[in-house]
Amino acid sequence: MKLNCLIVDDEPVARKGLEEYVKEVDFLHLVAKCESAAKAQPFLEDGLVDLIFLDIQMPKVSGIEFLKKLKSPPLIIFTTAHAEFAVEGYALDIIDYLLKPISFDRFVKAAQKARDYYEVTHRLAERKELPDYFFVKCEGKYERIMYDDVLYVEAMQNYVVIHTANRKLITYHTLSGLEEQLPKDRFLKIHKSYIAAVSKISVIDGNDVIINQERIPISRNLKEEVMKQVLKNNLLKR
Repeated sequence: MKLNCLIVDDEPVARKGLEEYVKEVDFLHLVAKCESAAKAQPFLEDGLVDLIFLDIQMPKVSGIEFLKKLKSPPLIIFTTAHAEFAVEGYALDIIDYLLKPISFDRFVKAAQKARDYYEVTHRLAERKELPDYFFVKCEGKYERIMYDDVLYVEAMQNYVVIHTANRKLITYHTLSGLEEQLPKDRFLKIHKSYIAAVSKISVIDGNDVIINQERIPISRNLKEEVMKQVLKNNLLKR
């Protein structure tokens, strides 16, 4: 996933410096460089810009004035030599405020904040669009299953068993086919024969996870991804 970004700054040297930084960050894609707010406006009309690196002190229309006029602004990172506008900037819900001269490390930190915010907000939007349940065919009937009730899915030859806290449902699906259809932020393949509901994993014990007191194996080649997805930023550090 790349963020489409726009650089808006009246200083040629600043535009060039930010362009070089953008090229070094693999999740950023530069759409255009603009020397004024007026020249930036056309790039925002199609909604394809995700992030603007925006100078504040520019002739005719300042960065702050420009931002206030936008009805649905993309993510904004101010890039300025003036620290006194920081409070006003953050009141406009900007992602970050970079003071010139901007170091590459500081630039990357701000860009990562923008990426993280973008991913979280879009994931929540996608989740709102999804129903809370799905249907599967079991023994000639169509059974409704709530996503939150699923503990894990187990492959058994040419069918799968969907385990919930209260029942087991057998349906003729492949594990890989089911994996493609389940929400990626809720379910994770942990073994060639198992998909687990991430929120239901209570323990990671060596090469096993424990869900509802059931011990389920983790494939060696999937262990790193399981640790990453389950722990994420929730592991307390010493």
